[in-house]
Amino acid sequence: MVAQGCATLDSPTMGKALNHPVKGRGATGNPDNRFEAHTYERVDDGWGGLDMALAPLRTTVHVDTARTVIAYNQSPDVPFDRSINPYRGCEHGCVYCFARPTHAYLGLSPGLDFESRLFYKQDAAALLRRELARLNYRCAPIALGINTDAYQPLERRLGVTRQILDVLNECGHPVTLVTKSALIERDLDVLRELAQRDLVQVMISITTLQRELARTLEPRAAAPQRRLETLRHLADAGIPVGVLVAPLIPVLTDAELEAILSAAHAAGAREAGYVLLRLPHEVKDLFRDWLEAHQPLKAAHVMNRLRDCRGGRDYDARFGARMRGEGLFADLLAQRFRKAHRDLGFVGLPALATDVFRRPVEARSQLELF
Repeated sequence: MVAQGCATLDSPTMGKALNHPVKGRGATGNPDNRFEAHTYERVDDGWGGLDMALAPLRTTVHVDTARTVIAYNQSPDVPFDRSINPYRGCEHGCVYCFARPTHAYLGLSPGLDFESRLFYKQDAAALLRRELARLNYRCAPIALGINTDAYQPLERRLGVTRQILDVLNECGHPVTLVTKSALIERDLDVLRELAQRDLVQVMISITTLQRELARTLEPRAAAPQRRLETLRHLADAGIPVGVLVAPLIPVLTDAELEAILSAAHAAGAREAGYVLLRLPHEVKDLFRDWLEAHQPLKAAHVMNRLRDCRGGRDYDARFGARMRGEGLFADLLAQRFRKAHRDLGFVGLPALATDVFRRPVEARSQLELF
């Protein structure tokens, strides 16, 4: 992949560890990425420059060109082997996002750059159509918008996710979606058509029910109560929908586990899951800085409890451990989840169909007409 229109060090905050809240943003700074040969730091030169307000941080959008749009994986702890990410970077600004380090591949910071310098695949639908038309393609569910939310604010204007859904619907291809955006309601029509053929599953991600906490933790995502409304609207439309409590943050949000599951079940969720907070690469420092800025009295407790689940480290990337953690506290979370899941009576999501898939019309041979 080649990202067009991407410069390395022209961001007004590049290399600067601000460590204080930026209105409407999740990260509190823009640290250098792990691939940079040089690091930068702010130095007081006696002119008061460190106290001066920075220029407003505006979102910029660039075209991301690629030869293919379906990405394949062999991870044993995710329930899919292929995915499509229409966007790189995410304006939701969730400080904990495990995808932040991917911006380093573009020469950008996983901090404020990740949520303000965005890239989109303008020809994603055309690429998808071409890949589905290949004679050696074998149908299996595609996970749409896994690294970054397919329904982030930029989608309202660009509609890349909608174009992808239209192709999948036309071809009878199964798809799964995870989002924390109410914008998915815009596509109820195509999602309903997919659901009628057992071709779609949707999971709504809810981290906390506390509005003020959500405002700083995931500043440009839909409010928690709005996500519950979205879940209800999807369920009422006959679309199989569940709730994903992700990430579950020790001390900060883990006490809400049962309350979130109960509220989601009441709204129509048929299934539930959870993922323990993940802090790969640069996300560790970004999250620590966020804690010091927004939750200073709980910062040490949060990190200590998380390390209890990660073998004494901030993060454990091993398959089988990275999603749920290990140790006494992680086991307690798992037991609480299983009990709530059982007591609430989640019925599960219907299996996705793969036997109605048809290659794009223009790709079929003339013999298929007879």
